[in-house]
Amino acid sequence: MLHILLVEDNGGDVLLIREAIRNSRVKADVMIAYDGEQALRLLNEFRFRPDFVILDLNIPKFSGLEILESHRTSDGPPLVVFTSSVNPYERSRALELGAKEYLTKPSNIREYMQTIQGALERWMEVSDETDSTAEGA
Repeated sequence: MLHILLVEDNGGDVLLIREAIRNSRVKADVMIAYDGEQALRLLNEFRFRPDFVILDLNIPKFSGLEILESHRTSDGPPLVVFTSSVNPYERSRALELGAKEYLTKPSNIREYMQTIQGALERWMEVSDETDSTAEGA
């Protein structure tokens, strides 16, 4: 089972994302961080190593960009920004800081669910391929 860290302060989004994960091909346990401080604490904790991170940019205490800045590592889990921000600067900065993808939250619920499921499946397949390659070496 995969471990996903969801960094999101909006309860409605948390419910939708959990539902999208539950209905995807990916079987996962989801841990929620409702603000940037919780997210950084979890990302720096040795006992918790998420396989995948879904990060909103507009969260309390530390923004998503601040989290990306302080958690820049090449060996970390795939981190996908999922936000309502369409700001071109935030998009380019997030990708520059190591986000694997920058996805804008659709207003249509069906598209919203498909966006999350697609990201999970894309990045978990990449992660699985990397693991298989490393094992075969």
